[in-house]
Amino acid sequence: MTMQLADSVSLSPSEAKARVHAAAARNNLRTEPRAVRIVIIALAVLFLSVFVVLPLVVVFAQAFSRGILAYLAALAEPEALSAIKLTLLVAAISVGLNLVFGLVAAWAIAKFDFKGKTFLITLIDLPFSVSPVISGLVFVLLFGAQGYFGGWLRDHDIQVLFAVPGIALATTFVTFPFVARALIPLMQEQGTQEEEAAISLGASGLQTFFRVTLPNIKWGVLYGVLLCNARAMGEFGAVSVVSGHIRGETNTMPLLVEILYNEYQFVAAFAIASLLAMLALVTLIAKTVLERHLDEGHARDH
Repeated sequence: MTMQLADSVSLSPSEAKARVHAAAARNNLRTEPRAVRIVIIALAVLFLSVFVVLPLVVVFAQAFSRGILAYLAALAEPEALSAIKLTLLVAAISVGLNLVFGLVAAWAIAKFDFKGKTFLITLIDLPFSVSPVISGLVFVLLFGAQGYFGGWLRDHDIQVLFAVPGIALATTFVTFPFVARALIPLMQEQGTQEEEAAISLGASGLQTFFRVTLPNIKWGVLYGVLLCNARAMGEFGAVSVVSGHIRGETNTMPLLVEILYNEYQFVAAFAIASLLAMLALVTLIAKTVLERHLDEGHARDH
């Protein structure tokens, strides 16, 4: 404050007064009463403890309530192994498809101007506003026995619903905004100067993408893939509608947790749930690391 008052001597009275008021306002923002700060921090800690920490503690406590051997035995059950394999397979399919779509959509939206650009962005955000259960019902109306394509699929002996293709389609739909939404603002902020320079030097479109664009957005790609994978492995609503709940065949990990819990197999249910909780913790840690790299990249650009 003393230095700011000294600097204000060389300014006009109105400018000096404005600067002093601005400094005082900043100081007021940083000097809340101690009681207010304690209450705000306590509320934040209480909220996190009740809605984040406590559920995680309960999940792991119930999973290991009968010991490590019972926990491992629950995970080694054929039904549990089938659910884990199906979840990993569906996540791999949906993340791979969304990675390709996200890169293409972000490239088109951030680097080019064309008619329908705003409409495309709206379509990308559509799964955020549609209930996963509704999206699952849409696939039933399309590929079910009485659906739009049901007759043709039946005549050609193609099974979509109550099989892996239907689960993969539903999961891909509810997760496809994540990669695109992680890349669009990043690529828009970077602009097109580097790509234009590469093209002017004789680089082809693919060379420009792999040697210029992709290295600049690699952390954003990983960030989008991380969020997409976490949502894909934890998806319940849409998958529940299209899976048919065929035990040992079309139950993913979230569906199996519900079934085991309803059958009072609490240790087995929480054992599977603990794997999803571990995924959430790993996702949180990786998300923090990737956000730090993204912030460092923004700082270097500016």
